[in-house]
Amino acid sequence: MKQIDTLIHARWIIPVEPADQVLQNHSLAMDDGRIIAILPSSEARQQYQGKNELTLDEHALIPGLINTHTHAAMSLFRGLADDMPLMEWLNDHIWPAEEKWGSGDFVHDGTRLAIAEMLRGGTTCFSDMYFFPDEAAHVASQSGMRAAIGLIMIDFPTAWASGPDEYLSKGLKVHDDYRHDPLISTTFAPHAPYTVSDEPLKQLQMYAEELDVPLHIHLHETAQEVSDAEKQHGQRPIERLKTLGLLTPRLVAVHMTQLSADEIGQLATAGAHVVHCPESNLKLASGFCPLHKLHQAGVNVALGTDGAASNNDLDMFGEMRTAALLAKAVAGDASAIPAATALQMATLNGARALGLAHEIGSLTVGKAADVVAVDLGELESQPLYHPISQIVYATNRDKVSDVWVNGRHLLKARALTTLDEHHILEKTRQWRKKIADGEQKQP
Repeated sequence: MKQIDTLIHARWIIPVEPADQVLQNHSLAMDDGRIIAILPSSEARQQYQGKNELTLDEHALIPGLINTHTHAAMSLFRGLADDMPLMEWLNDHIWPAEEKWGSGDFVHDGTRLAIAEMLRGGTTCFSDMYFFPDEAAHVASQSGMRAAIGLIMIDFPTAWASGPDEYLSKGLKVHDDYRHDPLISTTFAPHAPYTVSDEPLKQLQMYAEELDVPLHIHLHETAQEVSDAEKQHGQRPIERLKTLGLLTPRLVAVHMTQLSADEIGQLATAGAHVVHCPESNLKLASGFCPLHKLHQAGVNVALGTDGAASNNDLDMFGEMRTAALLAKAVAGDASAIPAATALQMATLNGARALGLAHEIGSLTVGKAADVVAVDLGELESQPLYHPISQIVYATNRDKVSDVWVNGRHLLKARALTTLDEHHILEKTRQWRKKIADGEQKQP
């Protein structure tokens, strides 16, 4: 009998690859951070002995969820400015708040709060876009969380950098500092076409090719963005990016609520990726991403929450449900995005967009052991006929009982093992008081 680190016996295992498969009464064996076997529980008990062994009789094991677009530190702005359109929200509230409060400490504490929330909701990897990416990377690595850290680029100065040259040099240092960290990867993260000019965009594309990393950008988020771009540049934003050489398989385009049939075809031909953030788009009334049409065209579409300042949570279970339901309504077709497709968008599709599908996104032998256990035995999940449908349409994030990242048990029976929940709450309350008092003093 082989000695291994962890052996989990589960009622169901949903590997995502192959699609729509549910394995009953199977076990998952992990050792040295990798998945080494998935097999019937009766066989697993004969072949393996785990230093840690769990029997989860009413649970499903799924791949760790991948939140493919976040602004993690903005969790400290949760609920600060609600119920207004995007540009008013940004110009009149969020950017002034960032100018006032943005700092390394803010990003450190806000990212730690976000990671705690995401782990408790079954997210094991997040793709971030924010200032002080060095702090976000540090907190993620220290927490045992997997992260694709965005190396932010924007034309105007902030507390992080004075301009494009400094954003780039600081970003490259973060990339270099974490290039050997097994949990941290990087992306180039120009904020949006309306905040980054042509030369920095071309420069980032050159470095993305050289360093073999994705390029993560807000794109076609609102009708106003597209209209303003046509007036300023004589081109829609996608056409401008194509002219600049950015429409490639490295492109990870977020929101994409305003797309023509021709643009959908261009995305498919280019092999570019889309990140759908349905709840943030709905809350800001930004529009509807044509998810079903993108799916039909063969475009890889992942899911993200956006930041908690515009969502207002980091709940990927909610995003799966909303994405599936909204797609049905927009397409006028109840079969448009089935539950299994929604789960794949929240796992494997995110891994593909981030260039990490060889490591994460499915429960596959040889991949990293990023695993989530979901309790389907409680009253709210009964009766249960189809586990995948139940997870997408009836299960909430509070049913996540256990989470492993790279084989490390980060959430154990709902308790965080690497983060001090009480300390995070106290720090968050301190920030709330500071920010709220500052807001009240505004003229």
